[in-house]
Amino acid sequence: MPCRKKVCPLKQRFTSAIRATSRSMITFLRSLFNSKIGLIVSFLFIVLVAISFAGADITGSMGSGTGLGGSTVAEVGKHDISTEELSMRVNNQLDVQRRQSPGLDMTNFISAGGFEDTLEQMINVRALEEFARSIGLGVSKRLVDGDIASIPAFNGPNGQFDRTTFLSVLSQRKVTEKQLRDDIAADLYTRQMLVPVAGATRIPASIARPYAALALESRSGLVGFVPSTAMAKGTPPTQAELDAYYKQNVARYTVPERRVIRYATFGKAMLADKAKPTEAEIAAAYKADAAKYGARETRSLTQVILQDQNAARAFEAKVKGGTSFAAAAQQAGLEPAALAEQDRAKLTELASKAVADAAFAAAQGAITAPQRSGLGWHVVRVDSVKAVPARTLESVRGEITETLGKQKLDAALADLAAKIEDSIADGATFDEVVKANGLTAISTPAITAAGIDPDNQAFRPDPAFARFIEPAFEATVDDDPIVETIVQGEQYALSDVERIVPATPRPLAQIRDQVAQAFELERASRQARAIADAIIAKASKGVPLAQAINEAGVKLPAPETIGGRRMELTAGGQRVPPPLALLFSMAEKGAKRLEAPGKQGWFIVYLDKITPGDIASQPQLVAGLQAEMGRVMGQEYVSQFANAAKAELGVKRNAKAAATLKRQLTGTDSVQ
Repeated sequence: MPCRKKVCPLKQRFTSAIRATSRSMITFLRSLFNSKIGLIVSFLFIVLVAISFAGADITGSMGSGTGLGGSTVAEVGKHDISTEELSMRVNNQLDVQRRQSPGLDMTNFISAGGFEDTLEQMINVRALEEFARSIGLGVSKRLVDGDIASIPAFNGPNGQFDRTTFLSVLSQRKVTEKQLRDDIAADLYTRQMLVPVAGATRIPASIARPYAALALESRSGLVGFVPSTAMAKGTPPTQAELDAYYKQNVARYTVPERRVIRYATFGKAMLADKAKPTEAEIAAAYKADAAKYGARETRSLTQVILQDQNAARAFEAKVKGGTSFAAAAQQAGLEPAALAEQDRAKLTELASKAVADAAFAAAQGAITAPQRSGLGWHVVRVDSVKAVPARTLESVRGEITETLGKQKLDAALADLAAKIEDSIADGATFDEVVKANGLTAISTPAITAAGIDPDNQAFRPDPAFARFIEPAFEATVDDDPIVETIVQGEQYALSDVERIVPATPRPLAQIRDQVAQAFELERASRQARAIADAIIAKASKGVPLAQAINEAGVKLPAPETIGGRRMELTAGGQRVPPPLALLFSMAEKGAKRLEAPGKQGWFIVYLDKITPGDIASQPQLVAGLQAEMGRVMGQEYVSQFANAAKAELGVKRNAKAAATLKRQLTGTDSVQ
């Protein structure tokens, strides 16, 4: 619940520390972009905005509402998080992850918890931002300007921030400068809160030293092996023994539930011929876009954008009075932006219709009167005018054919998908839908949920349908056919459960040899364990391991030397052999046994010597552990602080709206 006292305890606890942080802290903010604080608040406004410019639309992120309506997924204090904003952020997060895993799609991303993680990150950021504002923290325009200039998407050809590129990108993505600045400010507010919280952790060297010494510890010993195959084969098992063993281990010989699944794929490939544009359609498209293909002109322009109309008029007057455009811009603290070869439509999209009309009405060399757009007041100089001749139908036939073909193909696939779904809704069976739409049905053998045919190990499911096999195990034979998305907007599959084969043990008669082998192997493993125990008993009394192995009564391989330093065991992420791992969890001069996989035998591990670590030889290890442990503790502090801020402000979640949005993002509401 929000604190009702005049001064909240949480505010009292952190305000002084935050306000005492100097401007060097603000500089340090930038180093946090790659820090582990991101584990708690990885929703980085700036990073996501910069990435999203590369391929995803951005809408304004600052919500404003009064309750948990259908379009609000959460309320943090007085701030609402809308479904539109969450949808944008989820898509941006998916885009980030795709850079590391190109095959990742929205369905898999959400199944892995990406939706919930993104929402929780947004809630954390909003709570921290709102709390920061409530205790009087601020973000300067200069700091926001610096972050804008650091976004690569806004760089010009020279690699430096370019305002023309900046305005062009914002215009293309339908984002106002204010929305972008609000996002960046929110990020900076959040990080001002986290720096003093995470930075308050310093682990004493006295705590790190024992861990450093443990990492430097060395151990040496021996490992012997008693293989099951070294045991005498013994008499073949009797039928009674096999029957009893089979009954005890029947689960091992039970084939899991299997299903026969029928499916039929459909997509753009089967509709390509039907989607070819006709000559009449090509001619009609050419006529409809007469303005695009007709004679036109482009203009190269130079402009400045001012926020005040009077300032814009003063700028115009100064230039028309003889001051050069560049000099007038410099005196106003502005940098002129060059716009090369703009046509009227492009300039309208970039600025506004009024700006474009004025620029195309002026003569070459002229200065336009100030005209307004969503970015401010534009004063434009016409640098050059270039006439572009009309393009004939033949010259653009290929372009029109390609565009029309794609449009027709998209429409044909959408129509086919809708037709199939409507048929299913009206009660059509799988066979009826397949026949009515000219599809080809394929039946799998009886396969498990993993796509395996126990009767044919060579079987491999169709890659186009393989990932929908497991969901088919959630359906029944009486359920309607299901339309699944293989590639969004490209290919789909109609599936149906034809038959269910319950989990069934294989008859002993069919697998008698297999069961007999398993029986004999287990018997030999028990014998090997008894020999290993006898060897360990001798070694524990001081008998050298090699001597104890030689006296075992069966021919066994000689023991081998093992050992190393603890910190080297997992160097490079390599897997530690189980006997070596056991060596580092034993008492000195002791011996232990360890079963090998598949009842293949028993390892005997003997620890001969422990050499304590000498931290004096690697003092930097203590400092490194202090830093790493400090980062871990800092993460915990950040997590607790974020939870405290959320508790104080109050958080409400709209589970229904969130569930609806998840279905929309994964396309499970309907095929689009």
